[in-house]
Amino acid sequence: MYDIQEYLTATTVEEATALLAAHPDLTIIAGGTDVLIKMHHGQGAKARLLSIRGIQSLQGVRLLADGTISIGPLTTFSRLATDPVIQEHIPILAEAALSLGGPQIRNVATIGGNICNGATSADSAATLFALNARLKLESSQGERVIPIQDFYLGPGRVDLQAGELLTALSIAPEDYRGYSGRYIKFSQRRAMDIATLGVAVLCRLEAGGLLADVRIGLGVAGPAPLRCPPAEEYARGQKITPETFAAIGRLAVSSTRARTSWRASREYREHLVGELTRRALADAIARAGGPGSI
Repeated sequence: MYDIQEYLTATTVEEATALLAAHPDLTIIAGGTDVLIKMHHGQGAKARLLSIRGIQSLQGVRLLADGTISIGPLTTFSRLATDPVIQEHIPILAEAALSLGGPQIRNVATIGGNICNGATSADSAATLFALNARLKLESSQGERVIPIQDFYLGPGRVDLQAGELLTALSIAPEDYRGYSGRYIKFSQRRAMDIATLGVAVLCRLEAGGLLADVRIGLGVAGPAPLRCPPAEEYARGQKITPETFAAIGRLAVSSTRARTSWRASREYREHLVGELTRRALADAIARAGGPGSI
């Protein structure tokens, strides 16, 4: 069933990056929920795999002294959904984690694998875009940190250079403190299905019931996850009115690059962007203590 030529393991980041430097044709595998599916469909014949599942330092969530939330890429979606730091500070990510697959998949699928797969339908991607997540990439030559928006290059393509390993995701305190959020996944089935559209909205209110800031992340609205700058810029300082909701929804659609597929037409996806952005924003405002009326 699986054409595996070689299977190596690493228990430290240093060991993993050394192996990647020595064997550039290695494919990294953690939970395997993406890699094994590709292999099952004939991709990666005679694969040489490097398992990083045993690297303990890449697991779990930490709240650093400066308020930064650091997420290990080997953290499973089940753990994300129940982690106390995530639930207290960025519950929108727990919401997104619970939308992925079923319990069996969430128990093994990792957030790092979900990102590095490069799929626009990745359930964590829209939320991480809205949270301005930054990614730490390490190799035997050193390390670099980039915004998640720069990591996605196109359908199934990410900026993971030869010999590099994703070793941390970080979210700065200014990107989550004071914000409320809502993630909505729309799919053909209610559970265990790939998203037809994913919408993540974060908002922060200011005195007088005005919108101080709004961030919108979309998945499956283009070849890669994306943000909606025109809608976000318009939203700042606006009153919470039905007219504001409608304008934000329209502007969110203007940022999309949706396409027609067997799951949905471009026109239907654009309709979903406008409608679900309004709904997610209303819920986020309500969670922040505002009226949330549409």
